[in-house]
Amino acid sequence: MDLSSQLELNAQKLVDKGLIIVTAESCTGGMISAACTDIAGSSQWFDRAFITYSNQAKHEMLGVPMELIEAAGAVSMDVVKSMAKGAYNRAGKGKRIAIAVSGIAGPDGGSGDKPVGTVWFGFAHALGAGAHKLVFDGNRAQVRQQTVIKALELIDNLIEDF
Repeated sequence: MDLSSQLELNAQKLVDKGLIIVTAESCTGGMISAACTDIAGSSQWFDRAFITYSNQAKHEMLGVPMELIEAAGAVSMDVVKSMAKGAYNRAGKGKRIAIAVSGIAGPDGGSGDKPVGTVWFGFAHALGAGAHKLVFDGNRAQVRQQTVIKALELIDNLIEDF
């Protein structure tokens, strides 16, 4: 399914269930929220985006503890879960789904444990929170685009929780 079709499908499901999306983005720099707001009528189901590229922004805007970032690293399960929870809480909770991403898009910044292409996806909603990791191949643009696509698939899966 292409990006536009996935968004249209998500949009209808979100409206039908009265759900609202919130994003907390690091490596995508707002690309997920931009994709969402490319759809006419997205104000019915898209609330806000936190673009938290720097560690300081993650801390100040989402309440991610600096100690956690320093201990686990910005690209980690614990940080991305904290990002999602912070976005969910700051957006007013309720019938919202918060999606967070933090990754290493490259071409530099990777390590043995976290190679270029590593992306953590986090979510938070009224039923709980979680996170998972994927490692993508490709250049910076390709890693970021794949992250957007997977985030939209995650949203689709999370809608089914309600």
